[in-house]
Amino acid sequence: MISKVITGKSFAGCCRYVCRQEDHVKILYVNGVRDANPKDMAADFEDNRRRLPNKHRAVFHGMLSFHPSDRVTESRMIEIARQYLDRLNITDTQFAIVKHSDKAHQHLHIIANLVNLKGKTVSDSWLGLRGKKVAQALTLEHGLKVAQGSTPKLTPPLRGSEEAIKEEIFSAIATALVLCNSFQHLENVLAHSRIDIMYRQNGKGEVTGLSFRKGKFAFKGSDIHRNFSFAGLQKRFDGERVDLARRVKRSRGLGL
Repeated sequence: MISKVITGKSFAGCCRYVCRQEDHVKILYVNGVRDANPKDMAADFEDNRRRLPNKHRAVFHGMLSFHPSDRVTESRMIEIARQYLDRLNITDTQFAIVKHSDKAHQHLHIIANLVNLKGKTVSDSWLGLRGKKVAQALTLEHGLKVAQGSTPKLTPPLRGSEEAIKEEIFSAIATALVLCNSFQHLENVLAHSRIDIMYRQNGKGEVTGLSFRKGKFAFKGSDIHRNFSFAGLQKRFDGERVDLARRVKRSRGLGL
């Protein structure tokens, strides 16, 4: 499965393009927008975009192409598309999932609003590169074949830049969680990649959040991925409580 991402300014143009060939188009799922026609759909997207007037490039247009030999049911397409959006952190927002059947291979168009339902911006940082990685992971998880054809030409972040370090931390955590079953285990594994976990506590001495640091850059867990927040990891580790006596002392030593 191949991912290609475009961001733009015009919901009207995007909805018109995606829904233009009625004989080969089927709207599979919508959230927060009407699906009767492209004009109404675009109007609903645009109404919500106006909640954040300074966000001009609010159009997310993602395309997922399957291998010609894959025959994916529509219900499974919806599942894959929603997982794709979720892993890109495009959540709590309007979106439409549209199936096209004008080519030999099955493919989807996904339109989403980068202004969410709370009127806040959805990060568009390196969506093309992240979309490619997410599509590769979903291809394996769903037992699909790698789609043939040219993959999007994506420029990776500059080595050592803030975005590059963020990508490194994301990949390291995602890989580590395959094996790790506790915060201590995760700390030990990430230490090999020179990534530190820094814990935040409230006035009662309870851990309420965490950040990941590598070199001079540090990111809240939820900024890397919502599942990498303290609450998300605690849930994954079956509600494990952090040993404050040890970890908070270590966090203070790291400058928190």
